[in-house]
Amino acid sequence: MEKEYKLKDLPGVGSTLAKKLEEAGFTDLMAIAVTPPLELAEAIDVSENVARKIINAARKFLRLDLETGLEYEKRRKEIIKITTGSKNLDVLLGGGIETKALTEAYGAFGSGKTQLALQLCVNVQLPQEENGANGKAIFIDTEGTFRPERIKQIALAKGLNAEEALKNIFVARAFNSDHQILLLDKIKELLAKGEPIKLIVVDSLTSHFRAEYIGRGTLADRQQKLNRYIHTLLRLAEQYNLAVYVTNQVMARPDILFGDPTQAIGGHIVGHASTYRLYLRKGKKNSRVAKLIDSPNLPDNETIFFITTYGISDKEE
Repeated sequence: MEKEYKLKDLPGVGSTLAKKLEEAGFTDLMAIAVTPPLELAEAIDVSENVARKIINAARKFLRLDLETGLEYEKRRKEIIKITTGSKNLDVLLGGGIETKALTEAYGAFGSGKTQLALQLCVNVQLPQEENGANGKAIFIDTEGTFRPERIKQIALAKGLNAEEALKNIFVARAFNSDHQILLLDKIKELLAKGEPIKLIVVDSLTSHFRAEYIGRGTLADRQQKLNRYIHTLLRLAEQYNLAVYVTNQVMARPDILFGDPTQAIGGHIVGHASTYRLYLRKGKKNSRVAKLIDSPNLPDNETIFFITTYGISDKEE
């Protein structure tokens, strides 16, 4: 049996530094191993050089080195697929919204982005045999979209206790981009305490960044902050085997003369960081069309689904 290393086993980490690490949310070696040196240095008030030594030691203990494809495949078996409520949409996504991944849904107002987010907050609570993750959800609300009454509707349709379903969702209203970033520390605290969080929703990812950073002069700062924010979400997803679902705003490109001019906000930063990208739009007869734009292992395709009183469905109400 392999030895289980503790924080104090790390070279140069005594009781005082171990306490600082725990207070900053670094309760295990994996949390340290996947953190950039500068970020760790700022969190525990040490030099970047000391932080780098601690991180390297944690990586050595965890054997975070090259591995065979077979070993990697074994680790992939930990991944859980959370149902969207629509079999069509689940098939499009290869079984549902995946843990250890970031799924981005972008589209115009009324395309179903938030409805899918609310549905996932309920579905994640279902047992794994019912295509859930038997866990809790976090909903970062940047646009005032969270609706408890809608959660209750969906929960009752799934045979869950409506009040319990709401208790299993942690909600925070982010009022600006700094607050949105700061809430990541609160999420880390909850995870460190052992809360069984299996889904983080950010609705929407880019609205505050877009509103606060106006003009080409601020573009570099905006993209840098956005990039750091997204990669922190990805690290949490990997470290705690949870799913991240973010919604994104769109804009119309005037230079597109033929075809759909709709483009997601955030540019290449968001595009490259997202594991799965979904483009949602309104379809015929009250349907919604979901198009898989990007995926590491699935073909580009599209399907339809409906938004009903009881949640996301394959059939019109």
